[in-house]
Amino acid sequence: MLSRVADSIFWLSRYVERAENVARFVEVNLNLSLDLGIGIGEQWMPLIYTTGDHELFTDRYGIPELPKVLEFLTFDEENPNSILSCLRSARENARTVREMISSPMWEELNKFYLMVRGASTGRTALETPLEFFHDVRMASHLLQGLTDATMSHNEAYHFTRLGRLLERADKTSRILDVKYFLLLPTLADVGTPIDTIQWASLLKSTSALEMYRKVQGRITPENVAGYMILDNDFPRAIRYCANRAGNSLQAITGSRPGTFQTIAEQKLGKLRSDLEFTTIQEIVSHGMHEFIDDVQTRLNEIGEAVNDSFFTPQQQRILFLSMARAANGKRVSSKTLHGAARVPCPRKTRLHRTNKTAVHGHVRFGLEKHAHASELFVSSKCCKLREHGTRELPPK
Repeated sequence: MLSRVADSIFWLSRYVERAENVARFVEVNLNLSLDLGIGIGEQWMPLIYTTGDHELFTDRYGIPELPKVLEFLTFDEENPNSILSCLRSARENARTVREMISSPMWEELNKFYLMVRGASTGRTALETPLEFFHDVRMASHLLQGLTDATMSHNEAYHFTRLGRLLERADKTSRILDVKYFLLLPTLADVGTPIDTIQWASLLKSTSALEMYRKVQGRITPENVAGYMILDNDFPRAIRYCANRAGNSLQAITGSRPGTFQTIAEQKLGKLRSDLEFTTIQEIVSHGMHEFIDDVQTRLNEIGEAVNDSFFTPQQQRILFLSMARAANGKRVSSKTLHGAARVPCPRKTRLHRTNKTAVHGHVRFGLEKHAHASELFVSSKCCKLREHGTRELPPK
């Protein structure tokens, strides 16, 4: 697989997952406003902090109010993390790897994007926001189901799964951090009905309320935090996401359990070990905010390591070696390996954000040309270098 193909597939799934999570956060906050009534205005800025775009929002809109927040998170094209921007980026990435994804995936992603773009034209969706955000979540679920059911579970699938799970773990950590660090105005509110309602809203934002009730029963801050961080069965818990992301990474490289061939595997393995052998009591005693902040930092480092290991020229020898071993179990000579490392590979223009959000790999600024270069190509039978000419990506 070409590194630029893996890059596009990885970011395709991240953007769709990001759009779904934004819809989740807004939908739950709208329901929370119905439960708490007057004073809910204080709850909108923490929602902006969840996405990591508070500085951009303050510069563009000033005071956080419901119409401004909905516009910023849903349709604002200047916000790279709005639902519309995420889906546009996902669609452009899918267009460049059309041959790698199934036709039902491509068709559903197009429907998803056109639904949101159509809603942005007249802004009528914001008149009934709960219905609109519910439709966004359902469209994302349908696309994920089509991916699992219609795409071969090969390297391309595992890059898709890896991107989705890393994004999901990051968003779960953010919503937990906001609840612990920003949401309650005073310590007097801890343990009150307001506190319970807010913790229930956190569980709803990850579709975890029903499963939590079956496992834990009564809602307490410690139990909710432990469930969302350390549970290994719920699909949006951080530990679950880290473990399954690690499985996909090992499927890509062909590493045996307990070993690693890339920096990304090493960093993700360390995070998995820490989550496996810690307790919620230890986390709380050392500081919940500090722990979650460290998890977010490490997830960003893992994302950067995935980029360095698979999508950049400096680390092509790692991809070459690991995929060769996974494909045919043969050893590759050091001479061949170092020769492959010197082959230039086209790389997408990347936007590095200043907040904690991961690096953005979307195509936003018109045509992007790949220079004439030799790209690393790994087949199921042999590893060789294949020449490719200049290629232009379609305009936005």
